[in-house]
Amino acid sequence: MSLIKITPPEQAEGQLAETYRDIQNLFGMVPNALQISSANPELLANRWQATRYFRDHPTLSRALLATIRLLVSDANHCAYCVDFNAAMLINACDQTPEQVAATRQDPSQAPLSAKDKALLLFRLKSLHAPADVNSKDVAALHALGWSDRDLLDAVTHAAYNRAVDMILNTFKVERDF
Repeated sequence: MSLIKITPPEQAEGQLAETYRDIQNLFGMVPNALQISSANPELLANRWQATRYFRDHPTLSRALLATIRLLVSDANHCAYCVDFNAAMLINACDQTPEQVAATRQDPSQAPLSAKDKALLLFRLKSLHAPADVNSKDVAALHALGWSDRDLLDAVTHAAYNRAVDMILNTFKVERDF
């Protein structure tokens, strides 16, 4: 049970009910990871908008984004998100459990394209040592075809995920998948 009150979908009204319907239509359920934000329907609507933006991202692949989330959540010790993203990599991105485990041990082993892997490793540097990121890092990613928007989006996605991990860990959100 979460440490704060969660409004379940069947009790939601107004903006919260609308957001829950949209989530339900896409996922077939409203995960506890999103229900935790029901105490603030505006915040949930913003979180959901960001989730949809990244889900439909024109250049950052589903596998890259799920790997980013997996590794951020692993660093933050958020079991809910580690398990969720591992399952996504296995079930939606055709990775094996062994590949996911290898990625967690050594991110350079992630089964991604060289271009995606370079952005993943940049994102890890931005997470663990942001002051060490420099113009050579950015130039190398530009040389691979990544735009400034892509770089900003990848780092923003990781930062959002870090915030979600903190929320889920703080309020003891239970796994529901």
